[in-house]
Formats: sequence, structure tokens, C-alpha cells
Amino acid sequence: MNRRDQYYRFVSLIVLLTAFLIYSEPVAAQKPRADSLSRELAKVNADSNRVTLLWKLASATSVFNPDTALTIGFEALSLARKIDFMEGESRSNGILANTFFKIGNYSKALELNIEKLKIEEKRSNPLNLASVLMNIGIVYAFQEEYPKALEYYHKADSIIQLNNVEQLKYNIALNTGDIYDRLNQSDSAYRYFSLSLDLARQLEDGDLIGTSLTGLGHSYRKMGRFKESMEHYETAIGYLKAAGDDEVLCETTLGLARLFEDTKQYDSASHYAGLSLAVAKSGKFLSKELDAAEFLTEHYKKVRAIDSAFTYVDYVKGLNEELNSRDKIRESQVISSNEQYRQLELQEEKARENKKRAQQLQMLLIAIFIPGIFLLTLMLSRVNVPVKLIRVLGVLSLLFLFEYLTLLLHPTVAELTHHTPVLEILIFVALAAILIPMHHKLEHWLIHKLLHHRHKHAMAHQPEPEPVIPPVLADIKKSPADNNG
Repeated sequence: MNRRDQYYRFVSLIVLLTAFLIYSEPVAAQKPRADSLSRELAKVNADSNRVTLLWKLASATSVFNPDTALTIGFEALSLARKIDFMEGESRSNGILANTFFKIGNYSKALELNIEKLKIEEKRSNPLNLASVLMNIGIVYAFQEEYPKALEYYHKADSIIQLNNVEQLKYNIALNTGDIYDRLNQSDSAYRYFSLSLDLARQLEDGDLIGTSLTGLGHSYRKMGRFKESMEHYETAIGYLKAAGDDEVLCETTLGLARLFEDTKQYDSASHYAGLSLAVAKSGKFLSKELDAAEFLTEHYKKVRAIDSAFTYVDYVKGLNEELNSRDKIRESQVISSNEQYRQLELQEEKARENKKRAQQLQMLLIAIFIPGIFLLTLMLSRVNVPVKLIRVLGVLSLLFLFEYLTLLLHPTVAELTHHTPVLEILIFVALAAILIPMHHKLEHWLIHKLLHHRHKHAMAHQPEPEPVIPPVLADIKKSPADNNG
């Protein structure tokens, strides 16, 4: 099958494979939920609760308005990074990845899923880690890079089995079987489809049972075991009809048509291919409709029903034109989504630059303020102000200087130690051991210098005392009257 035929499994299981909330309900159910989340959002501050509400709102909005979902999801991601909320950052990346996936922008979906993977590898949440590995595999499968998809499915499977992640056991078995089926490795596909069927029966889910039976029908047909293939296809049809899963039913009935073609039961082949076409047309599953029409074209050529073959040639041509039109729209949406995300990143970068400039301006003002307060202290020491004020200003100027040095050194120390708290505190303790004694010495020296000038100035302006006359001279200077007395 070609890239057009994007299996139902990838469309539906992208919802099941994620550990975060990805809503699969109809648009009508999502709009009220989005409105409710918006009202809650207006009541919370910029904290982890706000991040959680934002990514939930982005998830709900992505169903009916992917462009808005990208903006909301990016806001959640930016805030999560700002407050260092790892869980929120992981989930926001996941929501953005799935929104891009829905748009058809697989390269961006892959990029964001890998960002999520980097976060989850540092955490201890097996469910989240396995789900993001599986989602990466799904994106690779959509890009027809099946070996890469298989690589990530196996990584996810090992985590699921090691940690007994029950929620994902069915999904990984079915998806792995699907990739082996696409690679035409039928023995391996059979093994994983069989495992998925056992798990589906344990879950007692008719839709999942029908899906796994369809996969086994493919495997048996490719292995040439036509009887078993027919039994599984026919049983699957019953389950899928009961579950109302028309998309998978298209694939099952077309698989049965291929089986009858292989066994040269041409009437049955045309019947089931026609059934697949009718269901696909009714459900508007364009790729399924095209597959059935192409099969019928080749089928009627083979049985030499030329008129019927020409009818379906024109039908296929019309479907291809519609698909090409959709592809062009998707390409336009991909370009638009890339530009939208680029603009969001530019806005965030601009905000970071503004914050950085504000911090640099503050540092500059502090650098100007410290010499300013020192000069003020020096000037006041030369005028008649209380000595205590000079002492206080002198101490403050030195405190500002040493704290400023610490502030300047902190980013460099953090970078050198790779933000290792133990190493950072050891370095700052060593610096403190040097700076604190230096601070005390400088404090005493500065205060002494400032006050020394004050004392010198005071001494210079003090009036000279009257000379003290020695006693002998005092006797000489007594008046004659005193001598006579």
C-alpha cells in the first residue's frame, strides 16, 4: 500500500498511545469543554495549574481549530519552561506534536515528540516514555520510514514489558504487527497480530477484536493460508459492523476481495471490493475509496470487462484529482503552521531579549550607584554631618560592592559547574572565605580614612589656647601695690 492509504490504526491509535490527554470526541463535544477550560483559566495565576489548563485547552481546541491550539500550546510550553515545570513542558510538547500531526506536518510533529522524549528520559514515568516512543514510531510510519518506526516500537515495547504497562500492551502489539505487514514480513506480523487479538479478547472490546482479526486475515493471505484468512476476515466483519467501525470495515472487505482475487473467485472479489467502495464513499474515507476503486479497475481489466474497467479508470482519476487538491491544501497548511510556530518562537525570543536587556540595564544602574554612594559618603565626610551617618554609608557602599561582585560571578560559576548545586555552594563558600575578611579590613580602612579627614579638618579650625605664664614670670609681673602690701 502507498502513502495515501494512511491506515485507520494510526488515525485512531494516536489518541490511545499518549499518556497525556488527547481528546477523540466529536467537535460538538469539544467546544463546550474548551469553553469550560477557558473560564477556569481566567481564574488562575501563572503557575503549574495554569500550564495544565493551557495544555488541556490546546488539546480540546486542536480538534476544531488547530491554529488556535498551536498558540495556546506554545503559551503552555513557554510558561512551563519559565517556571521550570517539567511535567507541563513534556505534556505541552506532546500536545503541540499531536496538533502538527493532525495538520499533516509530520516533520514538526517528529521534532516536538523528540523534545518530549528528551524530557521523559530524565523522569521515571514508564507510561509517558513508552507512549512518546510509540508516537515517534507512528510519525515515522506515516513518512514510510518503516525500519525507523519499528526501531521505536521495539524500544517502547521493551519499556512496556519491563514495567508491565497494561494500558499500552494492545497498542504496541497491533502497531508492530502493522509495520511488519507493511514490510511483508508475514510471520512476524502474524505473531504480533495474534498477541494483539489475545489482549483484545481479555479487554472484551469488539472493535479491537475486529481490528486484530483483520490484521491476521492479511497475514494468513500473504502466507498463502487462504482458508484461515477467509475465516478471520469474515469473523472480523461481524465484530466491526457491531462496533460501527466503518473505516476498518473498508480495509477488511477489501482484504477479503484480494483473497478472492488470489483464489480466482472473481465474482466474490468484485462483490467485496464494491462493498468496500460503498462503505468508504458513505463514510467519506477518501483513501479507502481510492484503494477500492483502483482494485476494481485492475480487477475488471483482468476479467476483460473493459467497459467496467474504463468506468473505474475515470472514477479513479476523479478521486486522484481530489486527493491531489487535498495534498496541496495540506502542504499549504504545513507551510502556514511552520510560519505560525516560527512567529511564536520569535515572540518568545524577543521577550527573552527584552528581559535580558532589562537585567543588563539594572546591572549598569547598580554599577553606577555603587561609586555614586561612595562619592556621596566622601562628600558628606567633608561637611558637618553626624559621624554615625558617615559610618553607615561607608559600610553600605562596601556591602553593595561585594554583593555586586557575587551577582556578577554567579552566572559564570553556574555555567562552569553545569548548575550543580554542591559545586556552586563550595565555590561561593571559598569566595566568602576570601571576601569576608577583605570586607572587614576595607571597612575599617575606609571608615578610618573618612573620619581621619574629619579629625584633621576639625583640628585645623580649632582656636589657639591662651599662653600659660610660668610662675616666675607671674611674680615679676605683680603690681607695685601688691609688692608693698
